[in-house]
Amino acid sequence: MESEKNLQETIEPKTSDEVAKKLKKINRRSLILNKLRCFGSTDYGYPTVDEVDGDGNLDMQSASTDKKHSPTHLVVMVNGLIGSAHNWRYAAKQFLKNYPDDLIVHCSDRNSSLLTFNGVDVMGNRLANEVASVIKRYPNLEKISFIGHSLGGLVARYAIAKLYGDTQDSRIGGLVPTNFITVATPHLGTGGHRQVPLFGGSNTVEKVAHQISWVLGRTGRHLFLTDKTHGHGHPPLLLQMAEDSQELKFLSALQSFRRHVVYANAHFDHIVGWSTSSIRRRNELPKRKNLVRSSKYPHILKGDRDTTKTIKQESPAPMLLLQPNNFKTATASMEEAMIRGLTKISWERVDVSFKGSKQRYFAHNTIQVNSPWINSDGADIIQHLVDNFQI
Repeated sequence: MESEKNLQETIEPKTSDEVAKKLKKINRRSLILNKLRCFGSTDYGYPTVDEVDGDGNLDMQSASTDKKHSPTHLVVMVNGLIGSAHNWRYAAKQFLKNYPDDLIVHCSDRNSSLLTFNGVDVMGNRLANEVASVIKRYPNLEKISFIGHSLGGLVARYAIAKLYGDTQDSRIGGLVPTNFITVATPHLGTGGHRQVPLFGGSNTVEKVAHQISWVLGRTGRHLFLTDKTHGHGHPPLLLQMAEDSQELKFLSALQSFRRHVVYANAHFDHIVGWSTSSIRRRNELPKRKNLVRSSKYPHILKGDRDTTKTIKQESPAPMLLLQPNNFKTATASMEEAMIRGLTKISWERVDVSFKGSKQRYFAHNTIQVNSPWINSDGADIIQHLVDNFQI
């Protein structure tokens, strides 16, 4: 009888506190398992209907969409350097989960892997042709939005200029331009930002990197602003893309969108610096000590003035004179020209920090949730993007 009593005591907790502790442990374990199941599946917890064409491009629609109802809003997601359509898969699922009846998400794969070395213009042309073919496949489309990660944001900017209809209604591929969003994109190029740890913050070493930018092909020359065509009077491509030209209306195409948003890593992005991804001068960057985390989105920062609000440059600093023989001055001069051009448009700037996260050293990919197994801490950034998306 006594042994039965002892056995009963080992099976049943003695106090309500112990019961609460056990339930808490079970709930925590359940949440972790559910998260792992979600990330372990290519569905990421939400079923979709996926169509892959011969080039590997992926069209995604919600599996719960009413078959009698055709989505009218096309969202084009563009990968970065050496990336692929799969990099946006997690984010695409979240968009379709929240807007199942409204969206078709197209994850571009026309510029993947080593094809991302071909140059921003070549990739932009490919993307424009690809998007035009997608639009033909879905005749009920009315609106279009672009989301680009890293280099993909620059490629998208070039593509929309190719698709821009220079008419009174200012459409992109015949559709109403709605959201243009970039995530950790080097809008001002990558030279001189001293963000790569290997360079130790040295301008001298960055100058060497600037001179060997050819390692990344034409793309490297575009990013380091070394692609000036001597004898033809053409400035570097990124500088051209900050204004309209006779051939392509880069700025008008960008301005035609209702929303313009840049997400930028304030810490630990060793690929793309904070100022170039947020289109700011270095002296305009908020003081990190004044930044606090959002209560709803723990990796989004807010400061004395909300860094997520819309900002339009009003009185730019005087432009530096271009001195081709001075690496630092020449780069700064071109950056100033790009800032002055791009800030003619109103931008929503969203500053992000993964400080304290175990995934902080992968911030450049974590902000996109490139791979949910190692970049899952960026899920709140994707949710912020989804919650503020204009349908």
